[in-house]
Amino acid sequence: MKTILQKISVLLLCAILICSVLPSRAVAGYQIPGACQVQTEAGTAAVKTLDCDYDNNTYLSLRDTAMALNGTEKSFSLDVASNAVSLNLGEAYAPLGGENAPWGEEELPDASLRRNEFTLNGEKVFYYTIIMMLPVGYYDCFMMAADLAMILDADVTAPGAGVLQIETREPFRVSPEALEQAGYFYGVNSVLAGDATTGEIYYQYQADAPYPIASTSKLMTCLMAMEAISAGQLAPEQSVTISQAAQMLAESSDGVIPLKAGEQITVQELLTGALLPSSNECALCLAEAIAGSEENFVGMMNQRALELGLVQAMFYNSHGLPAYTEDPVPAKRQNRMSAQDMFRLVSYMLKVYPQITDITSQRTAVLESLGLEVRNSNPLLRNIPQVTGLKTGTTNKAGACLVTSLAADDGTEEHDLVVVVLGAEDSVERGRVSGLLARYALQAFRTGTGGQGAAPEETPGSLPVHAEAAVDRILRTAGRR
Repeated sequence: MKTILQKISVLLLCAILICSVLPSRAVAGYQIPGACQVQTEAGTAAVKTLDCDYDNNTYLSLRDTAMALNGTEKSFSLDVASNAVSLNLGEAYAPLGGENAPWGEEELPDASLRRNEFTLNGEKVFYYTIIMMLPVGYYDCFMMAADLAMILDADVTAPGAGVLQIETREPFRVSPEALEQAGYFYGVNSVLAGDATTGEIYYQYQADAPYPIASTSKLMTCLMAMEAISAGQLAPEQSVTISQAAQMLAESSDGVIPLKAGEQITVQELLTGALLPSSNECALCLAEAIAGSEENFVGMMNQRALELGLVQAMFYNSHGLPAYTEDPVPAKRQNRMSAQDMFRLVSYMLKVYPQITDITSQRTAVLESLGLEVRNSNPLLRNIPQVTGLKTGTTNKAGACLVTSLAADDGTEEHDLVVVVLGAEDSVERGRVSGLLARYALQAFRTGTGGQGAAPEETPGSLPVHAEAAVDRILRTAGRR
């Protein structure tokens, strides 16, 4: 293992963790059993591992790791059922027997990676884990080392092959540059992390190239809806009549909320529906309410993108689904944007219409007009306290996308940090890459160690220009003093 890889933090464990693998045959889920040595200040312990589908895509036994950390500053208790995990930090682990023992020759995993129910200190969080029954008669849970390190806020390194060092007295650290050097970001189209308040970019990878953006397109739709509200064209409590086109979209395979033509729903509920559960039909309703038709609205979207300096942006619809042409051999087009453009768009939104996070920070909301509760699709809202939004998106071409906003305070002013991840392979990697970069953004903000780009010169869109936004920023800043 190269020296540079041995010195980096837990972020590289997803790619470089090398454990001793035992012979196995393919089973349901195709998990490959193995083991590694975990070193802490309390000593060294063997920890069972499962490589999910591929060598070195490694998940650690939580029970073995809990036993290894017993008596340290990062001890935790654990309760695992067939599809649920409860982990409590700072509590001693009560062993059941068989912890830190090697896999038996007949132990072949028959479990798959999934988002099992997971509570951390009694609060629900979202992580992908593998749960399986061991021959000793109890369930064990296997988690990616990087996810566990983020939960524990402990630094983890790989000092040698098949060895993990958990530094319980060192906080979790992130090095995107080392990740890039190791090829970690080859699995995404582009990423960017920065401070939307100052414009400083902490880190970016392929951020200047345009890629499909799926439902993160709805951020532009909602910006235009907020501008229409500001201009007096719409009002939040104004009722909008649902069109036949919106009903047809709701009834399609891409439908999210059951809208019926002729019924009414408020503008505020349409914004909530578009942003939380990513309702395509709600985005279409907003487009029709603003421009009369989606075709007219798309023209407005592209014109507004030019005005905002989004040089790589191109929109074909209001929601981000594939748009087919009417040709005999139709072209399949998708809204696209670069990560830099997305950062500019979101920075503008958060400065001029900071109230968007009043919507996107909600885990659930009720659409009173429909008598329907909707849930936020953003997994990081539960995993990182500072997260305030913003939007997920997924199509086959775009991959799994997530635009994350976080609140950070420098003691004088509250800042909005932004992480853009475009084109992750799936929702598992989208959440993990976004979580790592979100923690890096907070780390860079606190320590001032970011900086792949300085704050740009002030432009009319760099500061709050809407009176409500200006007042809101003054009140937020005053409230922090």
